Parts: sequence; structure tokens; C-alpha cells
Amino acid sequence: MLVACQTAVMPPTPTPVPTSTSFPTALMGETAVNQLFASPAYGIQAFMWWKADIAQRDLQLIDKMGFGWVKQEFSWREIEGIKKGERDWYRPNLIVGMVEDAGLNLVVRLDRQPFWTEADPLDLHDNAPPSNLQDFGDFCGAVAERYNGRIAAYQVWNEPNLSREWGNQPPDPAEYTELLKVCYQAIKAADPNAIVISAGLAPTGTNDATAMPDADFLQGMYTAGASPYFDVLGLHAPGYKAPPELDPAEAAATPDYGGGRWFAFRHVEDMRAIMVANGDGAKQVAILEMGWTLDTVNPHYAWFAVDEQTQADYLVRAYQYAQKNWQPWIGLMSSIYIADYGWTEENEQWWWSIVLPDGTPRLAYEALREMEK
Repeated sequence: MLVACQTAVMPPTPTPVPTSTSFPTALMGETAVNQLFASPAYGIQAFMWWKADIAQRDLQLIDKMGFGWVKQEFSWREIEGIKKGERDWYRPNLIVGMVEDAGLNLVVRLDRQPFWTEADPLDLHDNAPPSNLQDFGDFCGAVAERYNGRIAAYQVWNEPNLSREWGNQPPDPAEYTELLKVCYQAIKAADPNAIVISAGLAPTGTNDATAMPDADFLQGMYTAGASPYFDVLGLHAPGYKAPPELDPAEAAATPDYGGGRWFAFRHVEDMRAIMVANGDGAKQVAILEMGWTLDTVNPHYAWFAVDEQTQADYLVRAYQYAQKNWQPWIGLMSSIYIADYGWTEENEQWWWSIVLPDGTPRLAYEALREMEK
């Protein structure tokens, strides 16, 4: 299961980040942007792994929305779970074929290590870097070689600035950069035209063994030399309680919005400013998870829940704000979620979704379908 933007649940101590003081120059840089994606490109995350009939239904829903991109996790563990080199391509073959038949573009998330890659067989983790990074590089290369020209983009890992996505180790941008490097090189060797997106970073101000602020993590990646090893920067941008147009400075100054810049959708601009400051202004940004939750059941999320009409309104306005203010550097914008068929109200992801597990659209689905694109 994916965990949607599950960061600090109440306002933590703010961490200073570079801010955009001269819009749009501070966000654009002096270099023309390499537009690998349309600006913006409309995407959504789905869960097509286990049920082919439901996957086809969900792809039809996405197509009817007028969205051109679908994001799907290709769990390393599910493909190469027994031992190195023994790979089961049955489900990836189905998914790639169904997405092609639907006329959509596919972005694949690569992570979730097989347990044979861990150093200690008695200390296993849901998502952790392998003890030998080259094993991951070999997997990335095998996927890209098999689906050369058929998978348009790859996301390399998920939220490595959270310890729970990094083997319960303290987040380390230099270590993540090494993992990113081996995967990038392998993908490009097999499919030079594939787009490689760095991991979606979780917006957070927590700075301890459990998490690193996304702004600090990104700067750490640049310091470690990550720039040559991704084509597009991956970010996560939940809106929390704030409307999408809210200035991050106002979110930082307003306890009701969370009291930190990262609680605003426009925190993306802070991250863009870091890219430009590090000479990476020619690259686009991909928002790999974005949304607003309806969750009043789970206490970690209830403080920033919105109602269904507000969820629909804010999602549309987020796309509209990006189209108006972030071109040409904004690329893929992937909403969450077309729900997994097995989710119930006990799953926090159920509350972020714009389509219920049985395929019933929420208001947000209808609003995004009707939105001018």
C-alpha cells in the first residue's frame, strides 16, 4: 500500500528554506526549460497490479477524465522476489499492454526491495535500499530494456526523506543519490528516451531520525552531486488545509493552516527556487502526489480534512494555478487516487481518493473531468 503524504501530523518546528523573492525570475532561472512533459501534464495514480478487470475499468475512468498519464507502482519485490535474476513479468506485461490499449502514457514507480537484498534476514523492512545498490540498478535496467519505448517515465523510489521509506534508517540524501545514480544509468543505457524522475519528496518540517525536511533533503542531493542523475525533479504536494493559491508565507504564519511553509501547495515554489539556485532551472518538476483529504476518522489527518466539494474545488484550482503561474517548468501533476479495490474507510488512502474502490466517482472526479485542460 502507498501512504499518502503522511508527514508530521501537527505543526513541527519550522526549518528555514530558500524563498522565491522575484517571481517568476527566481523560479525560472536564466536557462530555457527542457519540456519533457506538457506543462502541465495531467496524471493520476492507480492500482492495477492484482485485478485486470478492475484495471481496465479504472483506465477507462482515467481516459474519460481527459487525463493522459497514469502512475503505477512496479514493486521490485513482486517482480524479482525469489532471487536475483528470476523475474516474473506476467503482471507488468498486462499493465503495460492495457495502458497502451487505453491510449495513455505510463509512469512507473520503482522501489520496495526483495527481502533477499537485505543484509540481515531477521530485520526486514517494507521499503529499504538494498545492501548492494547494483542489484537495484540491474533491476531498473531489466525493466527499461524489456519495455523500451513503452514505459514513458520512471519514478526512482518514494519519499526517501522519511525513515519509514528508507529502511527505518535516518534519511540520507547522499545515500539516496547513489541509489538514484545506479538506477538512472541503467535505465538510460537500456532506453535513452525514457524520462527519469527523482523520488517524490514528502513535504515536512520534521528534522530528526524519522524525517528530514524536503528542502534540506533536496539541497543535500545537490551537494552530493545528484543533478546529472534525474531528468525531472519529483515532489509531493498535498494541500493539507490550505487553498491551492495560498502563499506559503501565510501558511507559516497561520496556525490553522499548519504553521509551516510546507503545509501549502505552493511550497512547490520553494523547491523550485532550490533547483534554480543550484543551476538546475532547465529541468521540469513532476508533482507525483497531490490532493486534499476528506479524512475525519483517522486523527493524524482529521485536523486538515476538507469536505467533498472543497476537495473537488481545490484540485481543479491547483491545476489552474499551475497552468497560469508555473509554465513551462511544471510537468506532470499526478492526483491521488483511483482507489485500490480493497481499500475501506479504515485506510487513510480511501479518503484522499477521487474514485471509490467500486468505481463510484466522487465530486472531485467529476470536477476534474469537466475541467478545461
